[in-house]
Amino acid sequence: MTIFPTLRVARPTDDLEALLPFYRNGLGFDVLDRFQDHDGFDGVMLGRPGAPYHLEFTRAHGHVAGRAPTQDHLPIFYLPAIEEWQAAVDRMEAAGFSAVSAFNPYWDQHGRTFEDPDGYRVVIQNAAWRI
Repeated sequence: MTIFPTLRVARPTDDLEALLPFYRNGLGFDVLDRFQDHDGFDGVMLGRPGAPYHLEFTRAHGHVAGRAPTQDHLPIFYLPAIEEWQAAVDRMEAAGFSAVSAFNPYWDQHGRTFEDPDGYRVVIQNAAWRI
């Protein structure tokens, strides 16, 4: 039996609460954990219970994180079933987020790209993951 590691992708933000509607309501992630003033940091972890990945957003007291450095810093979520993919796109739109043109036009062929309040982008790709 192969055991795969759990992946945590962490990044800073200036406003944790502004990100919650995008990742919780739009992408449908659950708040898995939160912390406040842990050595000068506040944070929230979002994902799906039992999934082998989650996203962590942190805010350092007295530090400005700023916006995304480029439009091509992005995670891609592969949803091969058209119904599941369409439901994810519909959920993003219902949460008030419109698709944007991808920096790399490849992602527009079978996916939709959405931008969070910090300028970071997420692709919802209607394809199976293949290596």
